[in-house]
Amino acid sequence: MKSSKDNKYKITPKKVFGYFHSVNKHRFQVFYLCCRAGIPWRGLIHDLSKYSITEFSDGIRHYEKGSNLYDNAKKTKGYSLSWLHHRGRNRHHYEYWYDYSAKETSPIIPYKYLVEMVCDTLVTASAYYGKRKTNDYQLNYWLKIREPDKINPKIDFLLTKIYTDVSEQGVSKTINKKNLEYLYRKYIGISNK
Repeated sequence: MKSSKDNKYKITPKKVFGYFHSVNKHRFQVFYLCCRAGIPWRGLIHDLSKYSITEFSDGIRHYEKGSNLYDNAKKTKGYSLSWLHHRGRNRHHYEYWYDYSAKETSPIIPYKYLVEMVCDTLVTASAYYGKRKTNDYQLNYWLKIREPDKINPKIDFLLTKIYTDVSEQGVSKTINKKNLEYLYRKYIGISNK
C-alpha cells in the first residue's frame, strides 16, 4: 500500500500545469527585467533548462504552489536533482562558476550573466515573499542565501551593493543598463563585454 508521502510526490495534471505556469510566469518576469537592464537575449533564453526532462519531471514531482520545489526535493531525497542539473547549465547562478579544484575557485562572473542573476533573484525573492514584499526583500533574501566562500569577493560585494540600492531606491532606479554597467565597471574594474 502506498503511503500519503508517495502520493504527495505523484505526478498529476494539476502539478504539470502548475509547474509549467510557474516557470513561464517566472521567465516572463525575468525577461521584463532583463529588457530594462539592456540584456533582452539573456532574458529570452533564461531558464530554458527547466523544460528539460530532468528538471521538468523532478520539478513536477516536487511542485507545490507557493513553495520552493528544490527545498521540497531536498526534504524528501536529501538532494534536488533538478537544482543540480539547473545550476550546472545556467551561468546566471554563481554556483555555476565555483570550481573547488581550480586555482581560482570563484572567478569574476561576466557582466551579462551577473545582470541576469540580479534579474532572476529579484523575481525569485519577490515570489517567495509575495504580499509581504518590501523594498528590502531582495537584500534580506540575498543575505540569507549567499555563500561568501563560494563566490568571488568582488562579485559578492557588487551583488550586495545592487540589492542595497534596490532596497533604498527601488527596482526602477537601480535596474537599468546605464546604472548596472557603471556599477560593474566601478566595482569589478573590467569591461562588461
